[in-house]
Amino acid sequence: MTRRARIALLVLTALAASAIAGCNKTQTATVAETEGIYVTVDELTYQVQLSRLLNPASPEDSHYLRGLAEDEQELDADEVWFAVFIRVENETKEELSAADEFEIVDTQDSRFEPVELDEDVNSFVYEPGSIGPGELLPVPNSPPSDNTIQGALILFKLKTEALYNRPLEFEIHSSQGGDDAVVDLDV
Repeated sequence: MTRRARIALLVLTALAASAIAGCNKTQTATVAETEGIYVTVDELTYQVQLSRLLNPASPEDSHYLRGLAEDEQELDADEVWFAVFIRVENETKEELSAADEFEIVDTQDSRFEPVELDEDVNSFVYEPGSIGPGELLPVPNSPPSDNTIQGALILFKLKTEALYNRPLEFEIHSSQGGDDAVVDLDV
């Protein structure tokens, strides 16, 4: 191959790479078909790290249930504890408010709202508030950040029948009047 042919080939390769890179722009996603996918609400990036049933008899799970109000501690025979662990990142250059309204919805349109936990008793609790530029929630080097899940806890009481009406959808509601996001939970 001549020197001119090699240069022409390099130029064409560079142009093709530029064209491909130009087409590979990040899009804002508001729907995720599974956990682990990033969704955006009010310019913040949310990721469901994990969702699962909790067993109050398990030493690990009993820590996630600390801080329940006395009238919330007992489950009815047709209820289960269900945890969603999320991570939130602010990739903008301004301080933004994290979502403070969530729901789990089953295929029969049954809706479940989070159970309140006392954050002074339970260090794993998701605490909405302002997130500065480049910051994460949970805060790095905190218990929810340093455990294997690496997400802040949002606790629900679900009816057992909801587990049969899957997929369960985790809705993140905009606090600014923007688009909500929905994540299908892996149950």
